[in-house]
Amino acid sequence: NQTYNYLPPTRVHWRHDGRFIGPHVYRSIEARNPVTLALEFTEDTTTSYRIKLFARGFEYRLLGLIPANRHLLGIESDEAVMFLLGGDKFGRDLLSKIIIGGRVSLTAGLIGTAISVLLGAFIGSVSGFFGGWVDVAIQRFIELLRSFPRIPLWLALALILPPTWPSTWVYMGIVVVLSFIGWMGVARVVRGIVLSLREKEFILAAQVMGQSRVKTIFMHIFPNIATYLIVVSTLSIPAMILGESAISFLGLGIKEPMTSWGLLLQQAQSISNITSYPWLMIPGLFIMVSVLSFNFLGDAIRDAFDPYGAVKL
Repeated sequence: NQTYNYLPPTRVHWRHDGRFIGPHVYRSIEARNPVTLALEFTEDTTTSYRIKLFARGFEYRLLGLIPANRHLLGIESDEAVMFLLGGDKFGRDLLSKIIIGGRVSLTAGLIGTAISVLLGAFIGSVSGFFGGWVDVAIQRFIELLRSFPRIPLWLALALILPPTWPSTWVYMGIVVVLSFIGWMGVARVVRGIVLSLREKEFILAAQVMGQSRVKTIFMHIFPNIATYLIVVSTLSIPAMILGESAISFLGLGIKEPMTSWGLLLQQAQSISNITSYPWLMIPGLFIMVSVLSFNFLGDAIRDAFDPYGAVKL
């Protein structure tokens, strides 16, 4: 609603005219401050608008199939709006954008981590199991890629994506870019584990029985590194989320009409915007909480799978 460009977070009230009536909001009116001459929003307290659960609103399709017009929270009026976290420069509800953007930022981290871990596990297993010139070639290639600074390499790969691509293609391209960078550390560690596993009796027995090397990797190597892969997956998701946010924040990632937390932070690039509209920094809080949550989860899983990592009294 372009009438409410940069609307501050809507205050939720509980009392009206001295009476308790439950959660409600007032209509916001834009007026010029007589002192600073800046346009500001004030509340018109003459009429209250009750906040309702499953309120009627604009029509949409539930799961893309079922026509519906019920929303989790809302006010059934066209005279007022409820922007609990404020509005952006186009008059869009920031909370709704953050929820929709969370789909992109979180799934990019999950899908990107899955691809990078599987790719790193396979390449690391091949490098450690085959050895010889295969191992040397793979390790030198990894060292070459790791010699580049991560952020410039992200940006260089993101620039390869054609600007004419639709949003969904750009999203998949960003996931592939993040995966291409994230597999190298996994491959180095998996290689070291495989070097110790390939001399074990059960691996030698499988080879004596005529089992192929590729089948040995999938049947015997992967099950023995599954614990490490689970732990490294949870610890790699935060890096993927930060990578997607950084690329989108710099304008080289997710494009409108799709949105992500990094893209929402673009509006908070200037000091003047942060000073005038501090609520535009709220998407950064969601990034921070998500990264911390996955880090805590990764630490907990690592301690659970590593009986020697912590002393229990």
